[in-house]
Amino acid sequence: MNNTQSPDNRPPVSIPNSELRMSFFEHLNELRRRLIWAFLSLILGTLLGLFFSEAVLRYLVAPYAERLVVLGPTGSVVTFFRVALMLGGIFAFPMILYQILLFVLPGLHRNEKRILLLSLPPVMLLFIGGIAFAWFILVPPAIGFLAGFQTDIFRPEWTADQYIGFITALLFWMGVAFEMPLVMFVLAILGFVRAGALIRHWRIAVVLSAVAAAVITPTVDPVNMSLVMGPLIGLYIISIILVMIGARINTPKETTS
Repeated sequence: MNNTQSPDNRPPVSIPNSELRMSFFEHLNELRRRLIWAFLSLILGTLLGLFFSEAVLRYLVAPYAERLVVLGPTGSVVTFFRVALMLGGIFAFPMILYQILLFVLPGLHRNEKRILLLSLPPVMLLFIGGIAFAWFILVPPAIGFLAGFQTDIFRPEWTADQYIGFITALLFWMGVAFEMPLVMFVLAILGFVRAGALIRHWRIAVVLSAVAAAVITPTVDPVNMSLVMGPLIGLYIISIILVMIGARINTPKETTS
């Protein structure tokens, strides 16, 4: 009895562990490869952004100031490369997202892969739409408030680093926020998100929207915070509607399988 049980009991314990170890290290190697490609795409995008940095920098500064103050010898260079990095992130965004999908797609079915790949162009369009919304809708009142706040006491002389840092952060995070409805819609089709859970946690969503608005626009006035918080809440409501539609698309697949 002992001789027959010991050989039979050993392989099920040792073989799965070795397979799990190999699978874990293979996933780490795959993740490392995807991160390297994403990083290289960001570098190439930033190098490409260097050719457009001066024009974009002039465009960002022109509506509100003729020149920006630079406090250090490297301030202008840092600001210039900050704009190039922002442009590099925009140029490399499709490739970065593609590398993320390549890491996730092998674990999905063919139909699910097709859904994710088809969502790439709309995600990029929503990202650009969020940037345009922030620049044309959110930036003018925010800059107007900051420039006119207590001018009898303070003389606004903005440094290039602070001004460009504020603008690029606002543009980037609003671009990311505009992708939320489509991301939720795709996750609902794949069966990972339910509308009921989003509705039940609407209070948490409002609090997180307020926190995000306070971080994106570091102004204490309720006007500028509401300009950011309002669209975030609106995007959350749109996400709930799209999740409901995505759940209906997902139900036939669940019933047939």
